[in-house]
Amino acid sequence: MDFSPIAARLVSGALGPLVTKLFVQGTPGAGLVDRPVRIAGLISFKGEKRTLGDAELAKLCTELVERAAGTLGPNEAPTSEVRRELADALTLALHSLGDLDMDDVQAVRLGADGFAARLARPTQLSTAAEGYYDALLHTACLHILNFFTQRSTFVARTLVEQSRSIESLTAATDLLIERLPGRSAEDARFEERYLRHLTHKHGELTIHGLDLHHEREWQLDASYVSLELAEDSAAPIPAEQVLSGRSKVLLLGGAGSGKTTLVQWLAVTTARWRADGPNGPEFTEHLGQLIGRIPFVLPLRRVISDGSPPTPDEFLSSVRSSVAGSQPTGWADRVLRAGRAFLLVDGIDEIPRREREQTRRWLRELMADFPGNLWLVTARPSAVDDDWLGREGFIPLSLSSMSRPDVIHFIRRWHTAAGTEPELGEALLDAVRVGGDLGRLSVNPLMCGLLCALHRERRGFLPHGRRDLYDAALRMLLERRDIERGVRSDGGLRLSSETQILLLQKLAHWLIRNDRVEMEQDDALRQVERSLVNMAHVQAPPEEVLRHLLERSGLLREPVAGRIDFVHRTFQDYLGAKAVVEEGDFPLLLDNAHKDQWEDVVRMSVALGRPAERERVLNGLIADIRGTSLGRDLYDTPHASSLSGEELRRVLLAATCLEHATEVAPDVRQRVVDLVGRFVPPSSRRRARNLGEFGGPIVLGLLPGPEELTAEQAEHVIITATRIGTEAALPVLARFSRHPALPVRRQLAWSWSRFDTQRYAESVIAHLDETDLYFTAHQVDHLRALQDLGGRSRVQLVGIFRSTDLLAHLDPDLLTHLWLKDGYSAVLGDGWLEAFPRLRKLTVPEHARGIPATGSGLSVVHVPSGGAI
Repeated sequence: MDFSPIAARLVSGALGPLVTKLFVQGTPGAGLVDRPVRIAGLISFKGEKRTLGDAELAKLCTELVERAAGTLGPNEAPTSEVRRELADALTLALHSLGDLDMDDVQAVRLGADGFAARLARPTQLSTAAEGYYDALLHTACLHILNFFTQRSTFVARTLVEQSRSIESLTAATDLLIERLPGRSAEDARFEERYLRHLTHKHGELTIHGLDLHHEREWQLDASYVSLELAEDSAAPIPAEQVLSGRSKVLLLGGAGSGKTTLVQWLAVTTARWRADGPNGPEFTEHLGQLIGRIPFVLPLRRVISDGSPPTPDEFLSSVRSSVAGSQPTGWADRVLRAGRAFLLVDGIDEIPRREREQTRRWLRELMADFPGNLWLVTARPSAVDDDWLGREGFIPLSLSSMSRPDVIHFIRRWHTAAGTEPELGEALLDAVRVGGDLGRLSVNPLMCGLLCALHRERRGFLPHGRRDLYDAALRMLLERRDIERGVRSDGGLRLSSETQILLLQKLAHWLIRNDRVEMEQDDALRQVERSLVNMAHVQAPPEEVLRHLLERSGLLREPVAGRIDFVHRTFQDYLGAKAVVEEGDFPLLLDNAHKDQWEDVVRMSVALGRPAERERVLNGLIADIRGTSLGRDLYDTPHASSLSGEELRRVLLAATCLEHATEVAPDVRQRVVDLVGRFVPPSSRRRARNLGEFGGPIVLGLLPGPEELTAEQAEHVIITATRIGTEAALPVLARFSRHPALPVRRQLAWSWSRFDTQRYAESVIAHLDETDLYFTAHQVDHLRALQDLGGRSRVQLVGIFRSTDLLAHLDPDLLTHLWLKDGYSAVLGDGWLEAFPRLRKLTVPEHARGIPATGSGLSVVHVPSGGAI
């Protein structure tokens, strides 16, 4: 980077002595060989070794700015007002050091620019301050990284890290050589260009809800939040491991659950291994399938034109790739025939139902003609059956709702990216923990983003239901967006929020009626034109009105020329539901309630309707089930396992509608509750998850046990309760905490991460029989809680831990069995095994690497990913 002369003078050393005050002095170094420490553990204004308070940190930043200004000439130095602004901005940035999840070696590897990009930044700086701030922050980061390199064990840890990198690079290179047959120079040059293009194209996310005033791009690396995937017969796994040991996956997840984000992350990770070479992502055994692959991201709503899927040579042109014109003739065919492709087919639910069978045939033909490639196909759960591609060997995996740690992680990252004060994020976390409605709303990244944005914009005041949340978001977008951004009409078109909502409702209603997620511009113009007939106050042609909605509403977009859609399907469904209710279109609603693309429309129609309209929808959802002989017999049988998938879907849909209905006649509510009760206890793990995720809070009061249940039924009840995920589920789970069956105790131990660490430890973990049971720790707080409970002899670690965490919180005289769910390499640090002399069994995934030689007293057991002991 080419810095200005001013920046060069700042580097002279005026800041160095002050920057070192940010860190605890006299510590034994970074502990880079066997006791690595996160940066958050080194800073002096947080934690147990705190020597600087917030006021002292602000004072230090003021002095940093003053000293930097003192190195400048009288005509170059910032004014006193600008210096105060710079001091506030620098305080915000340095305070965020405590939120960094990295150690000093990782920080130095980023360089000053990359490290500065990870720190919080003010949302707005004056033009005068902008001219100084980047140079000032860059210089501070240079001194911080220089401080890290001078710590006592930095060089030793660097050598260890280098050895690990060489080992990982060797393994990755072996796979790369295996998967890269001889290619022409033309193919090789194009692949490098294509992969860099793909990394740039998908390396940023548009986070709807990050800022309600406009869309904002968020770096994928900074925004990605790992979620969990569920499979019927195995324990949940991190979403990044979706292709670990699998070559064909059907990924199922609801609206806003993160399906497309995961697709982007997998595509970018795959591309960077080839495009960035040794500087690409670190190799792990779980991601080995991606080495050497060429990803093709195929969003079906884009690539299927007039019902015709693309042929391989049209993959790039169908997504309007800017490098499509440079593609060598036959290149895609050669990649597929060599088995090097990774096809990410996104959004089965976003194409009309009548086109899905043709799409399935297209996928089958591609797999038959080009075997050996990787496949990931995504859909909403209700769009296709689990065995939709079962004959082709696809394994269905479901994206789980965000767990409590996921929500905490997302909200804190959101506030860091948005440049808001950390206290605001903590206040929101408190509201989510306490408020049952808010806790149930924060189930996926989209809803969490909306909650964060509204909480900030409304100064801590939050809606308490899904309807109120959407309505508040719409009002914020349509009423305040241009005003707060200072956009002037300049005599042009101005539309009230009510007018815009009515017009958007018409477009959403048309899309839903016609089984579409996007529309041709001509169709949109006709809908606007029809609406304007009844809007005498709008004196503008349809073309100008539609362009206004695209440019000013923040809800519509034009992804490609001539085609229009909503920024997210959720807004389309909500506005479509408003149109259904206002036009009394309930027969159409009920006739289509069994279709996946209508589910959210049904829920929102119940939330938006009047009492009589709600009852009409609820009775309509269960009328066919209760009115048949099957429905009448259902009330006399202990289970509802004989219902079809479609009938089960309608029952659960009616149950979730109750959650959104503020007023419903008691007899109507009771009929729905009685029908849901016939699914309790759930007959399978899959139904247990569905009941918890889609049945809503009313299910909690119906869950029996444990006395009258078999061990299998008890396990299913626990899955349902944990999927509901609110604090109200804790008393239900506590009833099972003394259950003798190992599968039941294992499920309870695994589910810890979905609840408050301390409350769950006291209510459940403390009472579990320890016999043959591994106690699962998803985070360091779990290890601390187990330590407070006296320790445990069997521990399972899920995720990445540092050796210091193990040494500090696991009892060496007690630990006999350790299960590293993500492999030995997930523990950062060497030499820690020797600290546990009584350890008899170390369990790792079957393809785990890097396990050191062990003595005769320790056996290493390899188990399949997702396996249980």
